[in-house]
Amino acid sequence: MGVLAEKSIRTAERRPALLNRSHGSRYQRLWLHALSSRMRTVAKGKPPMPPRLSRRLLTRGRAVVRRLSRQLSAAIRPATAPAAVGAFVDLARSRPALVAENALLRHQRTVRRRRVKRPRCTPVDRASLVLLTSRVRTWRSALLIVQPDTLLRWHRGLFRRYWRRKSRAAAPAHRPPLAPETVALIHEMARANRLWGAERIRGELGKLAIGVAKSTVQRYLRGARAPRGAGQPWATFLQNHAAEIRACDFLPVSDLLFRPRYAFFVVTLGSRRVVHVDVTRHPTDAWVAQQLREATPFGERPRFLIRDNDSKYGSAFARVVATTGITELRTAYRAPRQNATCERFLGSARRECLDHLLVLGEAHLRRALREYVAYYNHDRPHQGLHQHVPDAPTGAPAKAGQGGCVRAVPILGGLHYAYECAA
Repeated sequence: MGVLAEKSIRTAERRPALLNRSHGSRYQRLWLHALSSRMRTVAKGKPPMPPRLSRRLLTRGRAVVRRLSRQLSAAIRPATAPAAVGAFVDLARSRPALVAENALLRHQRTVRRRRVKRPRCTPVDRASLVLLTSRVRTWRSALLIVQPDTLLRWHRGLFRRYWRRKSRAAAPAHRPPLAPETVALIHEMARANRLWGAERIRGELGKLAIGVAKSTVQRYLRGARAPRGAGQPWATFLQNHAAEIRACDFLPVSDLLFRPRYAFFVVTLGSRRVVHVDVTRHPTDAWVAQQLREATPFGERPRFLIRDNDSKYGSAFARVVATTGITELRTAYRAPRQNATCERFLGSARRECLDHLLVLGEAHLRRALREYVAYYNHDRPHQGLHQHVPDAPTGAPAKAGQGGCVRAVPILGGLHYAYECAA
């Protein structure tokens, strides 16, 4: 096939020269040139496309493109009739319709005159456009600044707002106003009882022979409570569970020769009472576990124990916690406020005791801290306990009376004094 194609090409290439010599016609020369180009395409292995088919496809494609462009221009062209036709149609319309359409166009022109890139319609403009379009029969063609769907959405919104206001239940005219004392009582109940709703407060008022409706209580509850989440506050939760929670921590101290000493404390969160204190120079895991055993004698154990992530609490301490039945709570790293009660006691011990002493050794530090802890538990009032002491006496406190005798007991050699009534 390749040899025959080469021969045909050579023959076709020689024929134009022969025809030129013999003054052949122009059509014959064009035919021979097309024949030679087609033979070259066949020799290269590409199937030739008939020229008639290619011209037909090109013509059909151009016609389709022209038709699509005409349809697109017709679709986006505004549907406007000639002026003569519009005037003839307006002759058949009534005068009120023409006045309404003119008012609609005039209002849109007023909105367009505002010196902004995109005019914004105010609520008054929206209501005016909705009202005017309801009077114009051909309102779709008269809209210029908004789409018809936008106007329909405004109409639905106005319709919904109108019937919502009309369906609102009106209060009866004979209902007497609520007494200021009752309003104050509702506010007080709402602030003191965060878990109570309107129905619960209404029931409490009913017990006091005060009859009010639930909606009335709900109306006065809006201004009585601050916007916060449902449930009890964190202070109430701690007050309910603080008696079952204890916290422990270490207090590093340097003696007179700058040797490190470590004091270990266990504090009850509910009463702020220090239940255990001891001092050591080497706080090993076994020593800390033994301190926990001494802090929980005869089954006196808390439910939770708060501690930090110190490496002094090892496997022996964890075994004692597990066998005692205590749930261990670890604070986050660099979060001393999660163990705030114990941290506050450590600060008090430093400010009120250790900052005023020269610690001579381990025994001296133990004796001073135990004396301070006894003063802290039995004689020192606490602001967190409303100026009460953690270990308050069971009986009624003795009263000195006017000009009675009061005795001062020195603590830590006169660093503090405890005052009590003389017998």
